[in-house]
Amino acid sequence: MLDPETRTLFLETTHKFVNEVLIPAEAEVSETDQIPADIVKQMQDLGLFGLSIPEEFGGLGLSMSDEVEVAMILGQASPAFRSLAGTNIGIGSQAIIFGGSDAQRAKYLPDMASGVLIGSFALTEPDVGSDAASVKTSARKTEGGYILNGTKRFITNAPEAGLFTVMARTGEPGAKGVSCFLVEAGSTGLSVGPWDKKMGQRGAHTADVILQDSFVPDDALLGGQEGTGFTAAMRTLDKGRLHISAICAGAARRLLDEALRYANERQQFGKPIAEFQLVQAMLAESQTELYAAECMIRDAARRRDAGENAGTLASCCKLYASEMVGRVADRAVQIFGGAGYMAEYPIERFYRDVRLFRLYEGTSEIQKIIIAKSMLRNLDS
Repeated sequence: MLDPETRTLFLETTHKFVNEVLIPAEAEVSETDQIPADIVKQMQDLGLFGLSIPEEFGGLGLSMSDEVEVAMILGQASPAFRSLAGTNIGIGSQAIIFGGSDAQRAKYLPDMASGVLIGSFALTEPDVGSDAASVKTSARKTEGGYILNGTKRFITNAPEAGLFTVMARTGEPGAKGVSCFLVEAGSTGLSVGPWDKKMGQRGAHTADVILQDSFVPDDALLGGQEGTGFTAAMRTLDKGRLHISAICAGAARRLLDEALRYANERQQFGKPIAEFQLVQAMLAESQTELYAAECMIRDAARRRDAGENAGTLASCCKLYASEMVGRVADRAVQIFGGAGYMAEYPIERFYRDVRLFRLYEGTSEIQKIIIAKSMLRNLDS
């Protein structure tokens, strides 16, 4: 956890980096579908790949409260930048932190914290998405290790990853039969498909990960225990949902700032359109919803840092913030009018980019189910 002075300095440095380096590079990243190597190096030097990794392994070891503040700043730039570091901050490293052996942590976390090693979380399959307990990828025990077979789909950072956290079935149907394996890129039988062509978030790459008789040694099993994969996945997703919520809040802040600036400059009927009440209503609604999201996220993060079970709160934040940023993006396009539909302005790109937030790390519908089931359990108790 950062002391107050260091925290303030780090947030200011990150904000400056976003405004002076990341935002000016957005158009290039969108055009080339690639983040420039010099920007990746700057992200590494700032420590952005190791925000949540403990200091003993070279990370910053941020509290959840500090992490969401950084994420709200990073979210103001194209999501592609955050996505590259995001798996190391969240789903790519957290299973190792939560459930890995001492040897696994020592082997992988320092390189993940520095950004030299990109982690990737391989859970989703062609027929398995929201129903994570139904993983079909198999892991058959053999002498000295396991043989993995299956296909993972829409895997973030798969083309760049040096390490895949793979969920595979070692036992009975359901959650108890799912185990977690740390599979290094280049392992026999592991291949990565071509980059997916997506609606948005160019520069952030996803692809299939194919395992064909892929051998992994015994020490690739997370924590050396079978049957803990589903638990590792869920613990990872709970933390990731707060992080994504904060990214949504950051994106909404960028969209609202762009819309406010444009509304104050754009003249119609002899005056700025910001003076028209219906435009003001869209700005006010967006500001109100953004403020509500920020408050929810900060409250849930504080509670998690205090040791409370914040899983349901994380789902509340993910549901509200991801839906909220979609509404803000829609209003921003409306305020820009025809210009908002043109690629000349970042609004058009963000409108497409933020649509993904309602889908990954648990769809809005899944979040509603999680929240409702928690409410019913509490009622019974």
